[in-house]
Amino acid sequence: MNQNKTVQQKSVRRNRVAAAACFAAALITATVVGTQSATAAGAAHRTAAAHPAAVAAVAPGLGSADLVQSEDFSRPGLNPVGATVALNGRQALSACSGEETMRDLTKGKATGYASVTWTFTTDGLLTESAASAPTKAAAATWEKQLVGLVQDCQNEPAGHWYYGAAHTLTTAGGTARWYPAHNGDGAVSGGVAVLRSGTRVAVVELSGRPAGAPASVEGIAAAALNRLSS
Repeated sequence: MNQNKTVQQKSVRRNRVAAAACFAAALITATVVGTQSATAAGAAHRTAAAHPAAVAAVAPGLGSADLVQSEDFSRPGLNPVGATVALNGRQALSACSGEETMRDLTKGKATGYASVTWTFTTDGLLTESAASAPTKAAAATWEKQLVGLVQDCQNEPAGHWYYGAAHTLTTAGGTARWYPAHNGDGAVSGGVAVLRSGTRVAVVELSGRPAGAPASVEGIAAAALNRLSS
């Protein structure tokens, strides 16, 4: 029974990774064309015209300004074309977490939620989901759970995508653990990072990127951690 459940969860994860590229292409060719947004909030307001339920720029304790912004994509090839922001905590956490959301992980006990999905001119997506905890102890617990979700996808059968070894990043604002992602051929293709700053935690993932992505993942993890601590 447990084995069947594990297989189903892995299948959902792999399906989400495969769907990410299609989703990115669909957004790029739809109504998000031409956004040269300075911030995720600005892009979110433009998206709101077509999808009013998807937006809100600020919330008590946590808002879109605390998430990755367009100016954080300084690496070549990371040219953002649009962003969708939400503050309900219902965005799927990462490719490895299946359909689990930050609201699920925190059992709805966060004092605030914020998430963003960025699309680029090339294949790929960047997703970030953050939560503000009522105490530092709760934040530490949620961080540990997020790390556990990521580590669950470090050991995969041959031919499957997987996360590589953890790298630690420490700044004045907090700490991050980032992991490169490898496709079925073993090539680096994006990565994921778990962030913690005081009572705030987040997971940010870059998917669908070509070889050379570790530098992008590390840079985005540092930028995301800086935003989260502001």
